[in-house]
Amino acid sequence: MAKIMIIGAYGKMAQLLTEKLLNETNDELILFLRNAQRLNKYADNPRVELVDGDVLDTDQLADAMQEAEIIYSNLGGVDLADQIQSVLNAMKRAQKERFVYISSLGAHHEVSGKYGEWNEQAIGAYLPGFRKAAQLVSESGLKYTEIRPAWLTDKDEVAYETTQVDEPFKGTEVSRKSVADFAFQVVTQPQTHVNESVGLNKPDTDGDKPSWI
Repeated sequence: MAKIMIIGAYGKMAQLLTEKLLNETNDELILFLRNAQRLNKYADNPRVELVDGDVLDTDQLADAMQEAEIIYSNLGGVDLADQIQSVLNAMKRAQKERFVYISSLGAHHEVSGKYGEWNEQAIGAYLPGFRKAAQLVSESGLKYTEIRPAWLTDKDEVAYETTQVDEPFKGTEVSRKSVADFAFQVVTQPQTHVNESVGLNKPDTDGDKPSWI
């Protein structure tokens, strides 16, 4: 049994991961988010600790993760690098070393062709934050796993393949349920994918952009 901290716990993938961990393991969870009342359904669950907090408050974050063995980040936004820096600082302060976090396709300029060009334009405001965050994590000295999903869908399916950071990114989409499944595999087997940046996509979805756009 492990204790896992989920930062940004109200995110859709974070909630899918939370449910999977509660249903399929005996692990205990620390759910860190703004306005913890949004996850009040877990208030009486003895395996869940809800923490209402600001990820940029490094001291609060460090205090909240004292008992955690694995830190999972579901954070995003144009200021992702600032948020991740606070998480890294908190982990060092709390002497934690295993970090799993959600990034994005394109964080390493690994998406080629017309799809890569389209993606650069579509999420151009966010990519600098993803890229800076990836640099901060890779230089942190922590044992990390970066997860780079394709464009996300809410399809009720687990169907994905992986690519490494030195391989061209494949596919244009992947379900949040698939990403949560991969994250589950990593946090429950933390000796796997150490210091790896893993791309996730649904097989056979290659194209110049996601099919619904």
